[in-house]
Amino acid sequence: MRQFHPVAATALLLSLALSVAPALAEKGPPRNTIDIWNNSGGNVLQMVQRRNDLARSGKTVRIRGYCRSACTMLITMPNACLGPQARIGFHAPRIPNTTIIPPMVDQIMGSYYRNGIRDRWYSGWNRSIDMKVITAADYVRLDPQTRICDSLKPRRGRKGRG
Repeated sequence: MRQFHPVAATALLLSLALSVAPALAEKGPPRNTIDIWNNSGGNVLQMVQRRNDLARSGKTVRIRGYCRSACTMLITMPNACLGPQARIGFHAPRIPNTTIIPPMVDQIMGSYYRNGIRDRWYSGWNRSIDMKVITAADYVRLDPQTRICDSLKPRRGRKGRG
């Protein structure tokens, strides 16, 4: 009968774990990346703080999936990019569970937009209760300073997600 050696078993398990770890690490985003997935926005002042934290992180912020409401304030960060399949939704800021548009909150949000997005915001998106949804490509057409994430662009023979 073979004798069980805890030290040898531990060493074997550790070597297996270390050999599998790099493969598992590749499944998530790169270390220098933060993914924002399907963000519905929320409190505008809290999003200003989150934006400041993300901008200071030194990491690339990839905005993926659906980004709506206050989330849209993140798109113009210098370290942000849009996933090629992202959908961006704009509507007037409201007091939660009401149709009341508080004064000045749309101005705070608008201060984070540029170019055609800013023009559309102040031409009516900022007063509309209905969500106006655009694609990442439409966003870039309206604000050419925004970029699509290179790391999420589809490669030949492969569909990208984002």
